[in-house]
Amino acid sequence: MHAVSVDHYENFPVASVLCPPRLRPAVAAIYWFARTADDIADEGDASPAERLAALAQYRAALESTVAGQAVTGPWQGVFGPLAEAMKVHHLPPALLRDLLSAFEQDVVKHDYADRAELLDYCRRSANPVGRLLLHLYGVDDDPARRQSDAICTALQLINFWQDLGVDTARGRLYPPMVDVARHGVTAQALLERQDTAATRALVADLVRWSRELMLSGAPLAHRVPGRAGWELRLVVQGGLRILDRIEGMDFASIAKRPTLRWFDVPLLFWRALCMRPAAVPMASKAT
Repeated sequence: MHAVSVDHYENFPVASVLCPPRLRPAVAAIYWFARTADDIADEGDASPAERLAALAQYRAALESTVAGQAVTGPWQGVFGPLAEAMKVHHLPPALLRDLLSAFEQDVVKHDYADRAELLDYCRRSANPVGRLLLHLYGVDDDPARRQSDAICTALQLINFWQDLGVDTARGRLYPPMVDVARHGVTAQALLERQDTAATRALVADLVRWSRELMLSGAPLAHRVPGRAGWELRLVVQGGLRILDRIEGMDFASIAKRPTLRWFDVPLLFWRALCMRPAAVPMASKAT
């Protein structure tokens, strides 16, 4: 379960050995649908108008698929498998439409007034993926959906703070402007990637918010059955470990992008193993 768009869905459980074999084609179909739309919105040198026009065509292809009509052309390889997944698993089309609305927004909107506005973006850019996976796993109740939303939103936010320097260099400001102003930071300072005490305090605040969201959703890993539940544990712990890394560099992610290394893997497995339904361990400060 992973938030999108997150660096080409790098943590999306596509073809993972932990993903149940019967679900792998559907998971891969959802992945390629989302990744292709993300690329249309974000890759290459097309103009915003060209990107929006391509996304409109992509949306039309989705509606054709929903209507049971075959899609031809450059995206046939995306919508053919998606059509099969929708037929076999009855995927809710509204969640796929939400994803597209977020990618369309990416083309034209590059800053957010407050947390509510950013959460609304995450509701469409990240949460649909978790809900689609819950649907595949047969977990379908309101508490599970809320926990899934918390995990997916947290992963999206974690990626924003991890990529703070990358995004600001591209003119994108994901820290809510209310929080930015409250910490005495300016939008211009972020765009110029100024690593200051105020900027670090802002990131620390955003990291705390993201950690709280992740921990509130983490018990869902014990509701998702079988190997998929173990995969979700690793996804949760991977997100928490990125927050450790940001904290370990004194929240200076605007200056340097924190990453996970090979030696983090055993720790992630250990923390996944130690997770309990009633008390998910909070990752410790990175060293």
